[in-house]
Amino acid sequence: MSTSRHLRSWVTCANDHPDFPLQNLPFGVFSREGGSARGGVAIGDFVFDLQVAYETGQFKGEARIAAEAARHGQLNAFFALGAVSRQALRHALLDLLSEGSAQRKELEILGDALLVPMSECRMHLPAQVGDYTDFYVGIHHATNVGKLFRPDSPLLPNYKYVPIAYHGRASTLRVSGTPVKRPNGQTLAPGAEVPSFGPSKRLDYELELGVWMGPGNDVGEPINIREAGQRIAGFCLLNDWSARDLQAWEYQPLGPFLSKSFATSLSPWVVTAEALAPFRCAQPQRPEGDPQPLEYLFDEQDQVEGALNIELEVLLLTAQMKARGIAPYRLALSNTLNMYWTVAQMVTHHSVNGCQLQAGDLFGTGTLSGPQTGQFGSLLEMTEGGKHPVELPGGETRTFLQSGDEVILKARCRKDGEVSIGFGECRGVIVG
Repeated sequence: MSTSRHLRSWVTCANDHPDFPLQNLPFGVFSREGGSARGGVAIGDFVFDLQVAYETGQFKGEARIAAEAARHGQLNAFFALGAVSRQALRHALLDLLSEGSAQRKELEILGDALLVPMSECRMHLPAQVGDYTDFYVGIHHATNVGKLFRPDSPLLPNYKYVPIAYHGRASTLRVSGTPVKRPNGQTLAPGAEVPSFGPSKRLDYELELGVWMGPGNDVGEPINIREAGQRIAGFCLLNDWSARDLQAWEYQPLGPFLSKSFATSLSPWVVTAEALAPFRCAQPQRPEGDPQPLEYLFDEQDQVEGALNIELEVLLLTAQMKARGIAPYRLALSNTLNMYWTVAQMVTHHSVNGCQLQAGDLFGTGTLSGPQTGQFGSLLEMTEGGKHPVELPGGETRTFLQSGDEVILKARCRKDGEVSIGFGECRGVIVG
């Protein structure tokens, strides 16, 4: 069945749903109370249980092979199958869930055994993450942060030649809704000669897109730029929590360590490359005078359709706002078009030295700020390092995050003539 924008679902709440209409069908891992984790698909306000659908014989052929891999408590095996199997399962799901489905009556009889209300589900990380790499491809964020330390030369010379990244900590990746404990570490106070130890006083968020790896590569075998896009399983939202005072003391000469490794929050749903296909577009042209990417990083087709047009939003809900019934306050509205490098370029560069990438590996894009006020993806940029507090509804201000603050990330894909899809939320509240 076609993935036409005109399709409607017999799961009526999916029609015109802000995040999960029939055109989305993201994959995730969930559990019911007292049950084991298993694979599911978001459709409206429900989770379609892949385990139940598989056991009742709803899938055939290649789609059944993919469903067998996706029905378990981790999606690594499903990611490893690649695009052909993923597309087969997507088409089968569209057939099952569309208004004209031949199996509609059979599926409706299964009731809440098959379609579980999201409100009754606990979400888990979609995959076992072997490695997590955080990139730095948001050029406006890199420029804004660079200005704080190097006003005359905010971007170092390698930025426009190399997709900069560092190896993050996979063990502290957590699904949306998991509380974030304020980290301890060393900091150097202004004017001090020796550091002190204690809780971070400059806790921050970072607005990022998460990228889930599909089929990887063998050690020593780089992934060609023309194939790199096919190695991506899907996308999520990612909040790279950052302790700016720890970071300022520790980052030279080797970069982030304890300032980043304490927590990273992920939205639970993996939005597939197929669902995002209508929202692909040309990579924005580099400013005049910027260097052309080196040959191994350049592919004409990737430049034509390798970018994504995804609206990104950051909201803040303080404990006081919540107590007073004040709605979350929007801190920033940005877009993935602010990426200086495409996802395919990130994959290719990561593997060019022979580094092995594996299904379920996770990339962060780096903070995706826009060039203007109201588009900054971190408090570090918004407040210029704490110099200019953000004014919030109810009279509060913030330079950095306080205990009880909840950061909410959202994403939306919009295009004339297409059904809008979303990513769900990525939430985290600061404790301690």
